[in-house]
Amino acid sequence: MSETNTTDPILAAARDRARQMGLPYSGALLPQEAYRLWKSTPGAQLVDVRTRAEWDWVGRIPGAVEIEMLSYPGNRPNPAFVQELQQKVDAQAPVLFICRSGGRSHNAAMLATQAGYSEAYNVLEGFEGDRDPQGHRNTVGGWRAAGLPWVQG
Repeated sequence: MSETNTTDPILAAARDRARQMGLPYSGALLPQEAYRLWKSTPGAQLVDVRTRAEWDWVGRIPGAVEIEMLSYPGNRPNPAFVQELQQKVDAQAPVLFICRSGGRSHNAAMLATQAGYSEAYNVLEGFEGDRDPQGHRNTVGGWRAAGLPWVQG
């Protein structure tokens, strides 16, 4: 089975989610799907749009491109986000955006689509997932809870 055939069901599911959710970009991926697509699709890039503080204090994804969507402290928008993206990631390649829980990466996928990226995807649940009943992250959904590769910052 070719690499493309193994990712076809993932892409179909991601596109279906985008249609159901009314998203203006290519698709929405679950963390496990994003990892499989990233690792099996030549040229695909995972772009982590969390803050430098989050990378340093919460953890990093080895091999991900890091571009802050908002700066820390202050959560000010990064005015050079699209420019940095264009410098680091091919607009013709699939690009998968991840943040803490899926909000900033949604915005990043929208901006990338507006900038001409034809295959922009949001990683649902993000790196840390949603809060559990005790208010903690990393137990309900997300990259880390899925057991995907990460290192302490």
